[in-house]
Order: sequence, then structure tokens, then C-alpha cells
Amino acid sequence: MTPTFVPERFVRVMGCTAPELLSWLPRALPTATRTVAADGASCTAQFPGGTLTLSWHDLPQHRIALLVMPQLSVEFSYSGFDADARYAVQKKFDLETHRGGG
Repeated sequence: MTPTFVPERFVRVMGCTAPELLSWLPRALPTATRTVAADGASCTAQFPGGTLTLSWHDLPQHRIALLVMPQLSVEFSYSGFDADARYAVQKKFDLETHRGGG
């Protein structure tokens, strides 16, 4: 769920791997021109009204009994967006990267 206020910079733990996140970006940021860093650990998404920079690193896997889930620490950094635009971009991102039911 996307909070009603999206700050310019925040960190979120996501239950995915870096290759999974990269595969989701075209759907999650469809109107942006995306540039992935050579090391595969960050992406810059250029929109007409601003820029979103994502950077990530692996965290230890989360274990619950026999269930093992990957974890990725993802930093979101918005530049040039007003609050409404940040919310719109983040809402689309969250919708397209949401996993599971409910």
C-alpha cells in the first residue's frame, strides 16, 4: 500500500532479488527512460517532470521455518517532483511490484 505522503527520499526492504526488481522496472516505471548502472545496483528513471533514482543492495535472507525469502534494501530518491507526482509514480511502482494475494 502506498502511503498518502511519499517523501523525497526513503528506504524500503523488498522481498525480491536484484534480477527480479530489474525485470519489474519496465512495468513499474513505464513512462520513464531508465538507465541501469553497469554494476546492476542502481537505476535512474527520467520522467518529463523529474527523476527517480533507485539503488539497492542485498540483505540476509529472511527465514521462517522452512520458508526462505530474499531481501533487498532499496533506496528511493526523488528529484524535481512535487508531492502529487511522487505519489503517482510510487503508487504505480507499488502496484506493479506487489507480490502475493490479499
